[in-house]
Amino acid sequence: MDTFGTQYRLTDWGDTHGEALEGRIEGCPAGLPVDMDSLRTDLQRRAPNGDALSTKRKETDRVEFLSGIVNGVTTGEPICFRVPNEDVKISEKNRFVLKPSHASYTYMCKYGHKDNELCGRSSARQTVCRVVAGNIAKQWLSQRGVTISAETVSIATPKREGDSVGALVECRICGLPAGLGEPVYDKFSARLAYAMLSINAAKGFEYGEGFRAAGMSGSECHDFQNPDFSFRTNHDGGIQGGITNGQEVCFRVAFKPIPSVRYDRETVDFEGNPIVMRGSDRNDLCVAPRVLPVVEAMAAMVAMDFLVGRLPSGVREP
Repeated sequence: MDTFGTQYRLTDWGDTHGEALEGRIEGCPAGLPVDMDSLRTDLQRRAPNGDALSTKRKETDRVEFLSGIVNGVTTGEPICFRVPNEDVKISEKNRFVLKPSHASYTYMCKYGHKDNELCGRSSARQTVCRVVAGNIAKQWLSQRGVTISAETVSIATPKREGDSVGALVECRICGLPAGLGEPVYDKFSARLAYAMLSINAAKGFEYGEGFRAAGMSGSECHDFQNPDFSFRTNHDGGIQGGITNGQEVCFRVAFKPIPSVRYDRETVDFEGNPIVMRGSDRNDLCVAPRVLPVVEAMAAMVAMDFLVGRLPSGVREP
């Protein structure tokens, strides 16, 4: 599955060790002016930034559009793009090592790979394609009064130098109309969860009161409405019965610590021989803050996917 979405779709390919990441966006209506500065800003937010928790890999994340945008405006045809990899280095020392809590073992089980160079699709480098498609979706949504913003709620404290840490991210979608989502198998909340849990290192998803609701009574968790149907509270996080109710959609995503730590850890190689490995400074120590534009991008694609499905075929932007 290299495609996300139904009406507004992203298909991407390439990996962290190749020449480039490339993608195709389908379902974007014609006539949308694309703000390249906004796109560059989100790409820079996701790119390595020199922070102590960030990888030392140097990537400018320069996107090249090959089709679908002419004179800064979408044409309605598929938007094809390319993001070159500019700083590719393969660790020969750790190339044939099963990295603890990484995709090394599961890729071996699924594909027979015994080489971490062949596990490049599991790298967070892939998320650059999500940010491209998600930023265009955010711009389309912005024209309809919908805004999306993510922030870091908390970051764990490392117990030793070179250790990695987990993070909790909260995201809010404002301005969505009521009525988005299907009652049973394609709930808005279910699609959001699917989108967020597809992000590298994501371990948990909740919206509204989330897991706190398990310790509440019904009277505490109700969202009462006034005679004009306005809500007094938003315990349900803007989604009821799997369908948006017009309130702010608020959700949180829990991310585990990055598996690679910068000190010696015992593991095995692909043949099962005991070995000691150490991660390098080319691995992040925390997904935050670089993951924030990725969370926003996935939320935007979900929202646009539901909204663009309401438009008549062939419609152009105003």
